Amino acid sequence: MAKTKKTEEVVVKKFPEATVNDFNVIIKPIITEKTMKLIQENNAITVKVAKDANSTQIKNAFEAIFNVKVEKINIVNVRAKAKRVGRYSGFVGAYKKAIVKLAAGEALNLFQDTEA
Repeated sequence: MAKTKKTEEVVVKKFPEATVNDFNVIIKPIITEKTMKLIQENNAITVKVAKDANSTQIKNAFEAIFNVKVEKINIVNVRAKAKRVGRYSGFVGAYKKAIVKLAAGEALNLFQDTEA
């Protein structure tokens, strides 16, 4: 009787699975006219991130959550803005944002309909 080897399909994971820490690093996308233009022309997505996050943490979290290859990351610290409403004055809070440029051939649809 001849032995035959069963070929096992090996599933290669492109990126690690997302953890709770990854979701704490990336807070939410920033959607404005300027960021929509960046998505269309440069394949770059703008997201609000944790204040203590660095480029490496943002890259690892973005790749793990969205399963796309990141080419480059630019980080901007947005300062607080003074605002007035009538006689009351205050500030809009400061935050950190990251402009994440995806590699060529990668795409991310932030507005896809989850219901099919």
